Amino acid sequence: MTTSATILSQTRDFRQSRFTSGPAVVAFIAAATVMLHLLTATRYGIFRDELYYLACSEHLDWGYVDQPPLIACIAWMVRHVLGESLVGIRLLPAIASGALVVLTGKLAKEMGGSRFAQAIAAIGVMFAPIYLVLHHWLTMNAFEPLFWMGGAYCIVRAINSGNERYWLWFGLLVGLGLENKYSMAFFTFGVFIGVLATPERRFLKSRWLWLGAVAAVILFLPNFIWLVKHNFPFLELMHNIRQTHRDVIRGPISFVLDQAMIMGPILFPIWIAGVTWLFISRSGRRYRALGWTYFVLLVTFIVLKGKNYYLAPAYPMLFAAGAIAFESLSETRRRWSRTLYLSLVVLAGVILLPLAAPVLSPEAFIRYQKTIGIEPPKAENQNNGPLPQHFADEFGWEEMVSKVAAVYHSLPPEERKRTMIFANDYGSAGAVDFFGPKYGLPKAVSNHQNYWYWGSHDYDGSTVIVLGSDGRGDREHFNSVEIAGIVEHPYSRRDEWFPILRCRGLTVNLQKAWPAMKRWN
Repeated sequence: MTTSATILSQTRDFRQSRFTSGPAVVAFIAAATVMLHLLTATRYGIFRDELYYLACSEHLDWGYVDQPPLIACIAWMVRHVLGESLVGIRLLPAIASGALVVLTGKLAKEMGGSRFAQAIAAIGVMFAPIYLVLHHWLTMNAFEPLFWMGGAYCIVRAINSGNERYWLWFGLLVGLGLENKYSMAFFTFGVFIGVLATPERRFLKSRWLWLGAVAAVILFLPNFIWLVKHNFPFLELMHNIRQTHRDVIRGPISFVLDQAMIMGPILFPIWIAGVTWLFISRSGRRYRALGWTYFVLLVTFIVLKGKNYYLAPAYPMLFAAGAIAFESLSETRRRWSRTLYLSLVVLAGVILLPLAAPVLSPEAFIRYQKTIGIEPPKAENQNNGPLPQHFADEFGWEEMVSKVAAVYHSLPPEERKRTMIFANDYGSAGAVDFFGPKYGLPKAVSNHQNYWYWGSHDYDGSTVIVLGSDGRGDREHFNSVEIAGIVEHPYSRRDEWFPILRCRGLTVNLQKAWPAMKRWN
């Protein structure tokens, strides 16, 4: 006979297990991650690439010079549903950060990890510096890890359950991932090699895998057709970038050391243990297709001289695997090491947090960075000023637009109507487009990236306000060039310090000259 005391005890045990289980702990960590990003969303300003993607959202298309169409569609939805506040713009990236934490915990659980493994893997994703940076902005990089790890989860589920239908879901994620960022092709290639190199090659006989491949092709087809019609501008862009030597090129050892830094030095043992577990452990070898995927990606990005953060979306699966390895080693002895390592991860994460997330004022950050003596690895060769590039790119945009507005409104009304605001880079152009309505400015014109496709807006060039130029080239093409203002911000990148030029009397026909003015770099 069941007594009321027994029922009460069972209810209490259920509540305890419900709120202290592995998935519950992961959910709490995910919620904390989302909250962290939302609390810091308005700490500094809008990011350079966010301005560009918001501009692209006003010109929806099946492709752009430097990215597939999904991020522009997301930006369009954000500004029409959530508005243009920083919290609204950055809400979905914050949610994506929490979703990645949850997905990492699910990966750890699916591969055999108990509560501790799920928790340590989730905390690793929460505090990894590169994820703190990338999930702060509305960019492709905020969603890229979800597509990669969603694919990894489908692979693990297919292996564990034998249900080949998971390959159809994998294909759907690949297709959507390619519409987000072309790097999904590298992940897919790594998975293909991983499947070939392991017993999972049996799936190559499955119609579901090939149906998934067809689904991926169908989803990617609209962007592919756009690329063909426009002569693959992305490849031209990549070639031009290589010629400018803008990106920091790392040798093999330096590239791996950069991985340790951008993922967090204290987490290095976890993902190295993850790689080892996938190849050596009896239980881990079942999933070694993921290990091969990582190695293929690592070698590919080193050979192709990719940026150090290109590999970042692959690490949650290694965190999950490494957490299981650590959990297994500490299962029967030295259980205190779990608490110690977990404490060290949290402590190191908190110490390094200001380097990746805008939790401090700029002045406090500069003092803090000098005190601890650590600088984030660079991905680009830029003169960033006193702040690292991921912070410097959030300063000075509205201040620049306000100064442009002062020059624009100083012109006589008749001249103002035909005055073009020309920006030499998409950041300045995007800032004018975003903040311009507040200051009564027209849309910017630019020859940079996809702005070139949007044209010169039928301006005649009789009066042009030029941004991002030192004036040397402009004096060759205008009858008069005057410095009408100066743009500078103490915390912005130094290439965003420039004179505002008021130019009159363009000496060439702008409409005829426009095709040759293309600037993709």
